[in-house]
Amino acid sequence: MAKKVVASLQKRGAKDFTKAIKMVRSTKKDSYQFKEAIVAKDQLKSFFEKQ
Repeated sequence: MAKKVVASLQKRGAKDFTKAIKMVRSTKKDSYQFKEAIVAKDQLKSFFEKQ
C-alpha cells in the first residue's frame, strides 16, 4: 500500500501534498484510531484541528 502512495506522490506538482496521519480517540472504547489522508500543505493545519 505504501508503494502505491509513494508512486502517486512522485508525479509533477506532487510536492504540494503531504501524507498526514492523525490519532483520534474512539468514543465507544478507550482506544485510539488513526486517520490517514493526503492533504495539500496549506490545508495541514485545518486537517489536524478538526475532529
